Amino acid sequence: MTVALTIGDRKISAEALMPLLSGYGMLPNLVQELIVDQAIAQWEATLKEPAINEEEAKAARSQFLAQNRIDSDDAYQAWLTRHAMTPQQFEALALRSLRLEKFKVATWGPKLESYFLSRKASLDKVIYSLIRTKDVGIAQELYFRIQDGEQSFAELARQYSQGQEAQTDGLIGPVELSVPHPTLAKMLSVSQPGQLWPPTRISDWMVIVRLERYVPVQMDDNTRQRLLNELFTSWLNEQLTAVTAAIAKLFGEEPEQQVGDELNRFKQLMEAGEIATVEGQSKGS
Repeated sequence: MTVALTIGDRKISAEALMPLLSGYGMLPNLVQELIVDQAIAQWEATLKEPAINEEEAKAARSQFLAQNRIDSDDAYQAWLTRHAMTPQQFEALALRSLRLEKFKVATWGPKLESYFLSRKASLDKVIYSLIRTKDVGIAQELYFRIQDGEQSFAELARQYSQGQEAQTDGLIGPVELSVPHPTLAKMLSVSQPGQLWPPTRISDWMVIVRLERYVPVQMDDNTRQRLLNELFTSWLNEQLTAVTAAIAKLFGEEPEQQVGDELNRFKQLMEAGEIATVEGQSKGS
């Protein structure tokens, strides 16, 4: 048995690491990071120049040091010891976030415009007024009072609405159209500002709603970053599902064999072609 780690009196072999990671729920995180590292490396191998120039690397190092409160050589050495890292591993970790962001931009940046258009309807925001009650009769009475101008929406919401919106005079938003109940979101999406809807049943509630303002989403830097992260996360989840299923199959096929054999097979799985690239093709295909 080759001892890979000693904690107190417990000696942990290399063969035991895989089931330990799995038992503590840490295996998906490990697999995820391996998938990301492999994808970044494959992308960088296609570049004619380094993905990160020296100025960018220097800024990334400084940011990492600041984030981890490493402000002296002693603090740096203590950090390395605490995380059992070499200086080379520290350097790789400090630059990893920047490498990942550049990978995401290169891979999904060209797809952002079309993805934005497909997501726009759910990203647009609305500000609206809402009254909800479980009493149909009260709902009808309140609707007619607002419609006839007898009382303001805010006053009636404050007095009669049975949700948290009563604390804000019935006013909600701005919120994305993906946030409200689907029925309510559909009503708001086809409304004109100032349009008052008659009492409508949504689940257990009778709802009176009025659109106050429509706030279209803009393709600014924040939106770009959000959409970029969504595309990356979707891809990563697909890869993670495929790889973890393959790992589960390895364990299920030969439960009595040594875990070391399965660990080696998993390493081969990572290196020899069962993980799909961004384009959806296996590495070796």
